[in-house]
Amino acid sequence: SNEEEARYSALERHNALLAEGYNITNITIPIVDTNFNVSVFSGIIGGVFLFGILRALMFFKVTVDASQALHNTMFASILRSHIGFFDTNPVGHILNRFSKDIGHMDDLLPNTFFDFTQCALMILGIVGVAGVVNPWVFIVVLPLIVLLVFIFRYHIQTSRHIKRLEGTTRSPVFSHLSASLQGLHTIRAFSVQGKFIKEFDNHQDLHTEAWFLFLTSSRWLAVRLDLLCAMFVTAVSFLCVVAADSLNAGLVGLSMTYAMSLMGLFQWGVRQSAEIENQMISVERVLDYSRLPSEAPFEAPNDRKPPPNWPQHGRISVQRVSLKYATDGPTVLKNISFTIEAREKIGIVGRTGDGKSSLITMLFRLVEPTGSITIDDVDTLQIGLHDLRNQISIIPQDPVLFAGKLRRNLDPFSNHSDDALWRALGEVQLKNAVEDLPHGLDTEVSEGGINFSVGQRQLICLARAILRNNKILMIDEATANVDPRTDGLIQQTIREKFRKCTVLTIAHRLNTIMDSDRLLVLHDGEIEEFDAPHLLLQKPEGLLLKLVEQTGKTETTNLIEIARKSYENKNRDDINEEVQASNLADIMQAISQHDVAMTIEELDELRMAENKEKEAENGTGDKEEDIEDAAEKVSREESETKDPVQDIGGKDEDINVDMGELDNGVKSVDGPTGETPVGDVDDEV
Repeated sequence: SNEEEARYSALERHNALLAEGYNITNITIPIVDTNFNVSVFSGIIGGVFLFGILRALMFFKVTVDASQALHNTMFASILRSHIGFFDTNPVGHILNRFSKDIGHMDDLLPNTFFDFTQCALMILGIVGVAGVVNPWVFIVVLPLIVLLVFIFRYHIQTSRHIKRLEGTTRSPVFSHLSASLQGLHTIRAFSVQGKFIKEFDNHQDLHTEAWFLFLTSSRWLAVRLDLLCAMFVTAVSFLCVVAADSLNAGLVGLSMTYAMSLMGLFQWGVRQSAEIENQMISVERVLDYSRLPSEAPFEAPNDRKPPPNWPQHGRISVQRVSLKYATDGPTVLKNISFTIEAREKIGIVGRTGDGKSSLITMLFRLVEPTGSITIDDVDTLQIGLHDLRNQISIIPQDPVLFAGKLRRNLDPFSNHSDDALWRALGEVQLKNAVEDLPHGLDTEVSEGGINFSVGQRQLICLARAILRNNKILMIDEATANVDPRTDGLIQQTIREKFRKCTVLTIAHRLNTIMDSDRLLVLHDGEIEEFDAPHLLLQKPEGLLLKLVEQTGKTETTNLIEIARKSYENKNRDDINEEVQASNLADIMQAISQHDVAMTIEELDELRMAENKEKEAENGTGDKEEDIEDAAEKVSREESETKDPVQDIGGKDEDINVDMGELDNGVKSVDGPTGETPVGDVDDEV
């Protein structure tokens, strides 16, 4: 400082006078307060330390909050994206976003940006000190800056592509690793470990090549930055020598010291800036997944909400509906139209790729279709997704169980009591198995339900559907991966518990849907046939018949027989509905219309029901009970086309009652001649 220089000058003059023999009696030497200077210096150091901590805390708080906000936005965007997104983006790509890219944003990017900011300020300070000491330095700095910008831009254009290539080659590594872990049992069963190891090595080699290329590009930049720093130090030194007479030696030393420290600092700062550019690719990739096209709103405005008790019946009407999974993709459902009445049991068949599963996508609006879809006269394309999907139950081919308690898997929203849960488990014959578990309904379910067998998982999904008690149930090949006993149990439970529901069943095994009310046969996204299975099998060139014939002769015969019996039983049920409001002549007319073979015993039962109905009208009988008993006997299923009848003339014969003869018999009863009394209808036959 100036005070110190004055003090040293006074001491030098004092020593010079003493050396020449002078006696000095009075001299004033400036006194420096050392304690004050130390206090000021300590205060400055403490302030720098305190503000440094506050700066770091504030900086990292802001960056972590920004990273968390981007993560949450991406997560919400993926959850709300269309189902087609998951078809075109493998699991490995999504995991890469949530692991590697988010890791860069949480750890690497904040540190890199912090270092770059600090280095940039220090570099500006060094250049500023050198320029203040010797203003000619600024003239040299300008061309160096131009050269630096050129080198930096050249490196960034290359390194960004290399970094993007490194990220692209990393995703297959994650995808292959995920697929290998999921199919580990299959890989070991077929002894193809070597093949999968080789494939993993190939993916890893590609990623390593990209990563090594990225490192070499960083080394290329480092060499050129060191050359620029050397040029700057040389220029500062040369200019200080040239202007030595006009410069203070202390200031020259200060500028040279700072210039020498620029060698490592400058390279680190520029490399950090390049690293920021590369790591911003992770932010770019996260932002791409944060702007995915979203599904329709979960909740619709009040004026478009369905009635509270919707749907009451389960009637589905589809008119001129087409479906694409991508805007520029092929049309998977092509202008289809059909109507499903309430409580109908519909089977959906077709070859792979014909659009069977796309019907589920269409009804659940996983992808928005074009056209009109109504359920009980409510347009499902106009209501909220929650209102729609809450009213349709589905039993998928691959049972879905979440990690957590069994209770939460059965009743995710806690809408039912424990008694209801136990009843549902009892209806699928799982109650005893769950009671034997140590914790019952509170048993922990592993991820994917791997601590339950495939059959048990499917039965849990079935119990969940029973608890939902929706009017519409969709079944996507629910028994494809279970044993025959569980298959039969599931089919029986569905017939009993969902008999008052509209059921749509997608199946590859035709024996599971041949007893459906109608079959919807798809071909190349279009409805090829839609009618009762028995009627479709009567078409020589029908697609269903071709599919049935491909199963083999024995199975074909069995399927045709199942379809025939189901068709006859369905017609018998239609007759039963007319019994309660019809007399015998009307019943016989209905039998003739439905073309159903009936036994004499069944005919007697109908006649007795009519007589008891008349007695009930007079107060002497129970009308409803007798008619229901008669209707129950009418609905019995016969094993052969020809039904056994009474033993006539002491001989056991199989007689197929012709509907025309029955009509003639009834007409003779009602005719004017009165030849045959009503009681002798059996003899007439």
